[in-house]
Amino acid sequence: MTDIPITIPPRRGVAARLARGQSIKVINTHGNQVVDFWAINAQDPREFLSMEHMRATLQRLVPQTGDALISNRRRPILQFLEDSSPGVHDTLLAACDTYRYALLGCTEYHDNCTDNFFAALRTLDFPMRECPSPFNLWMNIPWTSEGALDWGVPVSKAGDHVVFRAGLDCIAVMSACPQDILPVNDNRPTEAHYQVLAG
Repeated sequence: MTDIPITIPPRRGVAARLARGQSIKVINTHGNQVVDFWAINAQDPREFLSMEHMRATLQRLVPQTGDALISNRRRPILQFLEDSSPGVHDTLLAACDTYRYALLGCTEYHDNCTDNFFAALRTLDFPMRECPSPFNLWMNIPWTSEGALDWGVPVSKAGDHVVFRAGLDCIAVMSACPQDILPVNDNRPTEAHYQVLAG
């Protein structure tokens, strides 16, 4: 538990252990930063926050405050307690990776959320073989009734935050998305912050 916000460095990832009943506050420090967010059962890496299982349970594309966030074993891993932003988040898109940036024209290595996920977990000596789809906090991906998607700038403002409470012992992973080709971070990736709270 900390009263001082901890930095999620720009273009990098961090991981934090949460005991059941503890909460985590993720802060969009400058307002324009997408944070890819994951939660994994601390006792069993085969169970994790799952976007596809959550959408089926909630029957909507984006969770709202008060909702349970659902694992791939179809049980609550987190509770969505607070959201001071307009509530525009994404559950559809996979984390960016080296293959994605190659498709966007990069010919050299580009920082990416998938590598950030694994690097953050290595700091806790916690093994994962695959990177689940993240809960993309503040990512603005407008969609149409015909199913078309677009790339929008976040509509959050500086200091907006979300709070999740752990339903079981878990590891939270956060990546300050390094996307600087598409406008999802307003083309200027920055740091974000988080705090682990008592409850």
